[in-house]
Amino acid sequence: MVSNKLLINISFILHQLIRDKVYLTAVFLAPFFWFSLYYSGEAMSEADWLSRHFLLFLQLALLYPVVEELVFRGLLQEKLWQTRLSRLSIYCISMPNIVTSIIFTGFHFISHPPVWAVMVIVPSLVFGFFRDRYQHVLPAIILHVFYNGGYFLLFGK
Repeated sequence: MVSNKLLINISFILHQLIRDKVYLTAVFLAPFFWFSLYYSGEAMSEADWLSRHFLLFLQLALLYPVVEELVFRGLLQEKLWQTRLSRLSIYCISMPNIVTSIIFTGFHFISHPPVWAVMVIVPSLVFGFFRDRYQHVLPAIILHVFYNGGYFLLFGK
């Protein structure tokens, strides 16, 4: 059972997100990320891809982003904040975010072509930035679900 305190915390964060111009910019930049992938040579999905592979779409667009964010930003980035790395940053990007994003990108080499895996670092740094900004994984989860959802709607195979 979900506690009232957790629901209030989630509600508070969501209320902040819809008023955060930087966060909304990250949301509105997603289509530019998708189109950069399109112009890198990725073929668009077939018109009936979603209806034929709806459960796969849910897995790729919802389940994987939630699990990845809980593991990478919720566990790893949080643990790195408890080390000396927390005192370091490059511009406005924390060293825990940078290290987490490098590891996150490395795991994408398993299932993606090298160019695509490298491109993952940009959204990963964005997700990590908002995890740091809000000291909560929810903003990163929402962005990751949105980015993956749009990607798989456009490029799902």
